[in-house]
Amino acid sequence: MFKQKYERYLSAFNEYAEEYFKKLTVTPAVLKESMAYSFINGGKRVRPVLMLAAADILGVEQNEALPFALAIEMIHTYSLIHDDLPAMDNDDFRRGKPSCHKAFGEGHAVLAGDALLNTAYSVCFDECFKGEKYVRAAKTLCEYAGVNGMIAGQSADLLQAENDSAANEETLRFIDEHKTGKLILASLLVPCVLADNKNYFEFEQFGKYLGTLFQITDDILDETSDFSALGKTTGKDKQENKLTFVSLYGLDGAKIQADIYASDAYAVLDGINADVSFLHDFITYVRNREK
Repeated sequence: MFKQKYERYLSAFNEYAEEYFKKLTVTPAVLKESMAYSFINGGKRVRPVLMLAAADILGVEQNEALPFALAIEMIHTYSLIHDDLPAMDNDDFRRGKPSCHKAFGEGHAVLAGDALLNTAYSVCFDECFKGEKYVRAAKTLCEYAGVNGMIAGQSADLLQAENDSAANEETLRFIDEHKTGKLILASLLVPCVLADNKNYFEFEQFGKYLGTLFQITDDILDETSDFSALGKTTGKDKQENKLTFVSLYGLDGAKIQADIYASDAYAVLDGINADVSFLHDFITYVRNREK
């Protein structure tokens, strides 16, 4: 049931996103090509799937959530393009193919990321004309992607690696809660705002646990998986001197931390009076994922 439901959300999102890109007119053509190269057929779509699932649970129409799902995936994709640049994580592969800067050059990759970010904001602004709650939803998404959200986490991650600072839990939590956690949290809170803040507190707590769990499993996979499974270079965290759950707790310790966060996420769902079976299975999917 979980797989079928995931595929249904994924299909709905991909159809909407592909239709949007078909209608998008951009000159010069290379700008749209570089945007689409990284965006179309882009992986698991965890954030838009979560957003559509949360909308379902909260009684929000799918067509109200889809524009925000598109915006959040554009923001996520831009962050990956920039992450892969030589000045950042310096990775030649993403999602099983050459990174955007390897396919189009560094300059065009920077602009592709910039274009996706700005287009995401344009999508959000279009929704704001519908009324006040759409403004609040857009503001939530933009704040969680910005200088007090994802970008703050990226900056702290880069600074930690550059300074070769001593590993500590406080810094690790800050990096993970912002760099990865904030967009996952936004995926759940935007539908709450569209549902007039229904179950906001519960979804906020759930999103924090799920975001950390996702990052822990990412850290574990970087240590234990390979290119054929992940579609990107593995072992980069150690190579780039990144602070991770594995570097701080060891591999076995990181797995224990993952179990703790999964357990906490399950517990939050128990307090929501709705059919949250998909989200329950989503926790299991993240905890046991192999890619």
